[in-house]
Amino acid sequence: MSQTRGRYDFCIGLVLAMSSSIFIGGSFILKKKGLLRLARKGSMRAGEGGHAYLKEWLWWAGLLSMGAGEVANFAAYAFAPATLVTPLGALSVLVSAILSSFFLNEKLNLHGKIGCLLSILGSTVMVIHAPQEEEVETLNEMSHKLGDPGFVVFATLVVIVSLILIFVVGPRHGQTNILVYITICSVIGALSVSCVKGLGIAIKELFAGKPVLTHPLSWILLLSLIVCVSTQINYLNRALDIFNTSIVTPIYYVIFTTSVLTCSAILFKEWQHMAADDIIGTFSGFLTIIVGIFLLHAFKDLNFTLANLPLSLRKDDRAANGTLLNTYDSFNHDEESSACLGEIQSTESLSARRNGSLSAF
Repeated sequence: MSQTRGRYDFCIGLVLAMSSSIFIGGSFILKKKGLLRLARKGSMRAGEGGHAYLKEWLWWAGLLSMGAGEVANFAAYAFAPATLVTPLGALSVLVSAILSSFFLNEKLNLHGKIGCLLSILGSTVMVIHAPQEEEVETLNEMSHKLGDPGFVVFATLVVIVSLILIFVVGPRHGQTNILVYITICSVIGALSVSCVKGLGIAIKELFAGKPVLTHPLSWILLLSLIVCVSTQINYLNRALDIFNTSIVTPIYYVIFTTSVLTCSAILFKEWQHMAADDIIGTFSGFLTIIVGIFLLHAFKDLNFTLANLPLSLRKDDRAANGTLLNTYDSFNHDEESSACLGEIQSTESLSARRNGSLSAF
């Protein structure tokens, strides 16, 4: 019965996580369509300080879609392991890229298509090898997990590192080093996911009729979540304002997901109940998603399609053959020149000997 219940919760969490990616990915398209409509009408654009988008129903549809996605993502943590839910957040980038090519006429080049395919394959592998059962079901169990010495040490290190980056490293190198602000967002994000996980369990208990509101852990988790999310938003916006979005997004995804997986392994000990092949499969899927996200973002401004591939190969072949031909011709020319020079020298030497010239000897 417990195993059946675990599989049922796993399926619910998986559906919620995928729905979250679809809603969040689609929200960007709806918002962009609304802003483009305002631009065609001649309204002051948001980048110039205008707020005409508040009257555009497409923009509101995008905002509601994003809200629905965040709620679904929040709920997914209550049913499925963080090891599964967090990496699947990459699918929102995939959905956004695919929908942009259809509805915004943004070209998706060959690298982007390969990146989308790799992201789908990596996500599938992670779903197959993710832990199937949830180990924490009540707030009391969550309280016991949070008091584990391993997690206490991890959380303490995260707070210390974050404070050093915020107050010491950030003012000096935050404007020039892309890793400073992104690292702050990512490591604190691991704690925020833990808070979301605990609050998701509290909501499940609340619906079951248990006195959750009187439990002090519920309010501690809520307060911690507000502080963590506020800090994340602040420093992520700083990173996006200073550096290129196409660079920030994949780096943030990699460091954030790695931090969450590490925190999940320490707090919930999900990895202890996984077989070796499942652990390898999870890491392989994660790395595949990373490569896919990198290809999708790093080369998105490159105008390269499948139709250009044969032409590019022919150019490479011609270039290679031309180099070999020039080398061969140059080699032959040098040989012919050496031979001619040798003949001239031999003729002059013979003539000199015939004339009795001493210089010949």
